Amino acid sequence: MRALWRDHVVAESPDERIIEIEGNRYFPPETIDRSLFHASPTPYTCPWKGECQYWTLRHSQGDTQDEAVDAAWSYPTPQHSAIERVGADFSGYVAFGAEVTVLP
Repeated sequence: MRALWRDHVVAESPDERIIEIEGNRYFPPETIDRSLFHASPTPYTCPWKGECQYWTLRHSQGDTQDEAVDAAWSYPTPQHSAIERVGADFSGYVAFGAEVTVLP
Protein backbone atom coordinates (compact mmCIF):
# COMPACT_ATOMS: atom_id res chain seq x y z
CA MET A 1 0.00 0.00 0.00
CA ARG A 2 1.24 3.48 -0.83
CA ALA A 3 0.34 6.95 0.52
CA LEU A 4 0.85 9.88 -1.88
CA TRP A 5 0.82 13.60 -1.22
CA ARG A 6 1.28 15.75 -4.30
CA ASP A 7 4.11 13.96 -6.16
CA HIS A 8 5.66 12.47 -3.03
CA VAL A 9 5.42 8.96 -1.65
CA VAL A 10 4.97 9.71 2.06
CA ALA A 11 4.58 6.07 3.12
CA GLU A 12 4.80 2.64 1.56
CA SER A 13 4.16 -0.70 3.22
CA PRO A 14 3.12 -4.25 2.40
CA ASP A 15 -0.66 -4.57 2.86
CA GLU A 16 -0.32 -7.13 5.66
CA ARG A 17 1.50 -4.56 7.85
CA ILE A 18 -1.27 -1.95 7.56
CA ILE A 19 -3.63 -1.68 10.53
CA GLU A 20 -7.15 -0.42 9.81
CA ILE A 21 -8.92 1.49 12.58
CA GLU A 22 -12.27 3.19 12.11
CA GLY A 23 -11.85 3.21 8.32
CA ASN A 24 -8.36 4.73 8.44
CA ARG A 25 -5.30 2.83 7.28
CA TYR A 26 -2.35 3.17 9.65
CA PHE A 27 1.16 2.70 8.24
CA PRO A 28 4.02 1.33 10.36
CA PRO A 29 6.29 4.15 11.56
CA GLU A 30 9.38 2.84 9.78
CA THR A 31 7.57 3.00 6.39
CA ILE A 32 7.02 6.76 6.31
CA ASP A 33 9.31 9.36 4.73
CA ARG A 34 10.27 11.28 7.89
CA SER A 35 11.84 14.10 5.85
CA LEU A 36 8.34 15.32 4.95
CA PHE A 37 6.81 15.06 8.45
CA HIS A 38 6.88 17.93 10.95
CA ALA A 39 5.27 17.66 14.38
CA SER A 40 2.19 19.83 14.76
CA PRO A 41 1.19 21.54 18.01
CA THR A 42 -2.49 20.69 17.43
CA PRO A 43 -3.77 18.96 20.58
CA TYR A 44 -6.20 16.06 20.52
CA THR A 45 -6.96 13.15 22.81
CA CYS A 46 -9.18 10.35 21.56
CA PRO A 47 -11.45 9.03 24.34
CA TRP A 48 -10.49 5.42 23.66
CA LYS A 49 -7.13 5.57 21.84
CA GLY A 50 -5.40 8.24 23.92
CA GLU A 51 -3.17 11.21 23.10
CA CYS A 52 -2.74 11.93 19.40
CA GLN A 53 0.23 13.48 17.58
CA TYR A 54 -0.65 15.40 14.42
CA TRP A 55 1.86 15.89 11.61
CA THR A 56 2.16 18.58 8.95
CA LEU A 57 3.54 17.41 5.63
CA ARG A 58 6.00 19.91 4.20
CA HIS A 59 8.18 20.00 1.11
CA SER A 60 10.47 22.84 0.08
CA GLN A 61 12.01 23.28 -3.33
CA GLY A 62 13.97 26.45 -3.92
CA ASP A 63 11.85 29.39 -2.76
CA THR A 64 8.64 27.35 -2.91
CA GLN A 65 7.21 25.59 0.12
CA ASP A 66 4.19 23.33 -0.01
CA GLU A 67 2.49 22.04 3.11
CA ALA A 68 -0.57 20.20 4.34
CA VAL A 69 -1.25 21.12 7.97
CA ASP A 70 -2.34 18.23 10.22
CA ALA A 71 -2.54 15.88 7.23
CA ALA A 72 -1.33 12.88 9.25
CA TRP A 73 -1.67 11.63 12.81
CA SER A 74 -0.45 8.90 15.08
CA TYR A 75 -0.81 7.62 18.62
CA PRO A 76 2.72 7.34 20.06
CA THR A 77 1.53 5.57 23.21
CA PRO A 78 -2.07 4.37 22.77
CA GLN A 79 -4.01 3.17 25.76
CA HIS A 80 -3.54 -0.52 26.52
CA SER A 81 -7.30 -1.06 26.19
CA ALA A 82 -7.14 0.44 22.67
CA ILE A 83 -4.41 -2.00 21.63
CA GLU A 84 -6.55 -4.85 22.96
CA ARG A 85 -9.63 -3.50 21.15
CA VAL A 86 -7.77 -3.20 17.83
CA GLY A 87 -6.00 -6.52 18.32
CA ALA A 88 -2.60 -5.10 17.40
CA ASP A 89 -0.08 -2.65 18.81
CA PHE A 90 -0.44 0.47 16.65
CA SER A 91 1.99 2.63 18.65
CA GLY A 92 3.46 5.25 16.33
CA TYR A 93 1.57 4.00 13.27
CA VAL A 94 0.53 6.87 10.98
CA ALA A 95 -2.83 7.55 9.30
CA PHE A 96 -3.64 10.25 6.76
CA GLY A 97 -6.36 12.79 6.05
CA ALA A 98 -8.05 13.64 2.76
CA GLU A 99 -4.99 15.53 1.43
CA VAL A 100 -3.19 12.20 1.06
CA THR A 101 -4.20 9.50 -1.41
CA VAL A 102 -3.84 5.92 -0.20
CA LEU A 103 -3.51 3.38 -3.01
CA PRO A 104 -3.44 -0.42 -2.88
